[in-house]
Amino acid sequence: MNTTSNPSKPEVDEALRSALAPGNRPEKASGLTSSLVFGWRAILKIKYVPEQLLDVTMFPIMFTLMFTYLFGGAIAGSTSEYLQFLLPGILVQTVVFTSIYTGTALNTDISKGTFDRFRSLPIWGPSPLVGALLADTIRYSIASSIVIVLGLILGFRPEGGALGVLLGVMLLLVFAFSLSWIFTTLGLVMRTPNAVMGVSMVVLFPLTFASNVFVDPRTMPSWLQAFVEANPITLLVTAVRGLMQGTVTINQIAAVLIASVVIVVIFAPLTIYLYCNKK
Repeated sequence: MNTTSNPSKPEVDEALRSALAPGNRPEKASGLTSSLVFGWRAILKIKYVPEQLLDVTMFPIMFTLMFTYLFGGAIAGSTSEYLQFLLPGILVQTVVFTSIYTGTALNTDISKGTFDRFRSLPIWGPSPLVGALLADTIRYSIASSIVIVLGLILGFRPEGGALGVLLGVMLLLVFAFSLSWIFTTLGLVMRTPNAVMGVSMVVLFPLTFASNVFVDPRTMPSWLQAFVEANPITLLVTAVRGLMQGTVTINQIAAVLIASVVIVVIFAPLTIYLYCNKK
């Protein structure tokens, strides 16, 4: 009669220990580290899907060329003179529209189930959001560089010099970062990426075109001029244009920074709450 010998408990424990990785378990990543990892993930998506850069490469070129040469002569009398006024506004418009991508990318992750995987990881909860927002500053920087280089080629000459241009872009990046929190909120509330894009456009088009991006508000009716002057896009364009032309005031910069802080204070906690409690 054959008998089967069962291994003793110490032998089983030893076999399990040998199968496990030796050493101590790695410590949980900090919020900054996990955010940077998710930021790198967003940058890698650009590497493997370069078509998503079309909105920050082709659209700025088309808008700059069309508005300069189609409307420059009629509005300012010459294309070169209009370009000095237009380019900071086109720069703001380009980056502001680019900020929509954060919400659509987040909604895409949710619809594909990637969102659920992120929530199961032992990481700081909002790090996927913060990482995506940090990575989007790369997109904003690319768009800004393209607009400025094209403007210089066409004849744009900022009287504020290189420092004024650099400070203008930095102020724009701060505002765009804060604005992205609004679109992340929409990305969590809307059901599809197309819905996020549609609602975002409905919000941005009036704010962008009813501003001082393309024309001086003093030429508008009084009722419209009051709206335009209170428009945060107008405040941003005025500050960026002033920095590039060397005419900016502290109050103009402060107005943009205050608007950015207000947006972050309202929408960042709301976005994080929706993200952490979404079912």
